[in-house]
Amino acid sequence: MRVERILVIGHIFSMAFGLAGLLLVLPNPDFVASLPPIGKTAFAWSMAGGGVMYMLLGMAAVTVYAYRTLGVWHWLGFMLPALSISLTSELLGTSTGFPFGHYRYLTGLGYKIAGLVPFTIPLSWFYLGFSAYLIARAGLNNKISQNWLKIVASIFLGSIFLTAWDFVLDPAMSQTTMPFWVWDQPGAFFGMPYQNFAGWFGTGAIFMTIATLIWKVKPFKFPQSNLGLPLAIYVSNFAFAMIMSLAAGIYIPVLLGLIVGLIPVLVLYRLANTPTDTNIPENLVKVSFNNG
Repeated sequence: MRVERILVIGHIFSMAFGLAGLLLVLPNPDFVASLPPIGKTAFAWSMAGGGVMYMLLGMAAVTVYAYRTLGVWHWLGFMLPALSISLTSELLGTSTGFPFGHYRYLTGLGYKIAGLVPFTIPLSWFYLGFSAYLIARAGLNNKISQNWLKIVASIFLGSIFLTAWDFVLDPAMSQTTMPFWVWDQPGAFFGMPYQNFAGWFGTGAIFMTIATLIWKVKPFKFPQSNLGLPLAIYVSNFAFAMIMSLAAGIYIPVLLGLIVGLIPVLVLYRLANTPTDTNIPENLVKVSFNNG
């Protein structure tokens, strides 16, 4: 079993464990009190470090995948801009209100850089942004002949998919019984300012553009049939956010996220794995974590 498969399974399991704690255990204090010592210990660990663990595992899974599939140059060429640009945006946002609006992080997501931004937040920007961009680029690779148009469309769609995830995640994570951040500038969209989405789209578009320029320095054959892990990362994180929102009675952001995020991602994944030559045997285009 490949290392990245183990890591992504751990990532998904950690999210599921966290969901169980947030949605089933936390709202029922009598149940928590009745747990045996080992159960109370597991619950305490989940509340203290569950969010950190699932983000670390997501980061590790995508890092190993990117290194093995694309090589060092293209892995670092995406990861470093994604981490640095997203951290800069988050530090600006939590200290000035630009570009997302005025908000602040609470506890539960790990050590805060400069006392403002949990160190795990830029990690999630990287692994979600990378997965969204890679699927968009692979899906359009053989469908658009003009290279410049393909690149622009991939950056646009990758940024949209990243923002769509936030449509679904943000209301649930900021307005549940145990919020992880709060908005000091309440907005019209389920407690969020519309500015937040412009900030998400713009931040994603900036680091995806920089990564694209870095990738052009060393052209490479874009992966078309080894996209199982990026898809698993995007779908599982979207599902986590969707379940959280639905449990809180928040439906419209989920619908929007499905329309502009999950469904187009699945379509582009399918397009990426549809051979342009119909004579190519089907077994040559099967998706596998073990390819690459």
